[in-house]
Amino acid sequence: MSTASSGLWAEARALDLLQTRGWVLLHQRWCCRYGEIDLLMCKHSGKTSRLLAVEVKGRRRCGPDGWGQAALNTQKRRRLARTLNCWFAFNPEYATSQLEVVLALVPLPPSHRAVRWLSVTDLSATG
Repeated sequence: MSTASSGLWAEARALDLLQTRGWVLLHQRWCCRYGEIDLLMCKHSGKTSRLLAVEVKGRRRCGPDGWGQAALNTQKRRRLARTLNCWFAFNPEYATSQLEVVLALVPLPPSHRAVRWLSVTDLSATG
């Protein structure tokens, strides 16, 4: 499996898991000049919408970057924050939605380990 197809496989696995939990896909690999959002999901509850921005990292094994956790460094967090601001500028109808950003650490085949979901609380924090 190539790096590109591994990334697509990891995104598909994360997407499937989120959809089984009631999340609806708004965008996959949404891009602007600042970067890319791997998955942007929405869930409606009453009058409010919840948005979930997902950064997906697929790895075959736990290496020095901790299954991909270290890849969400300060520079990547800043780019992701700018990308999300750009997305909101194009989608003002979601301005009052609750936003959560998560990192999905997806073990690639042949591993059968569970996907790890880590909440990203501060996009400008060092990481």
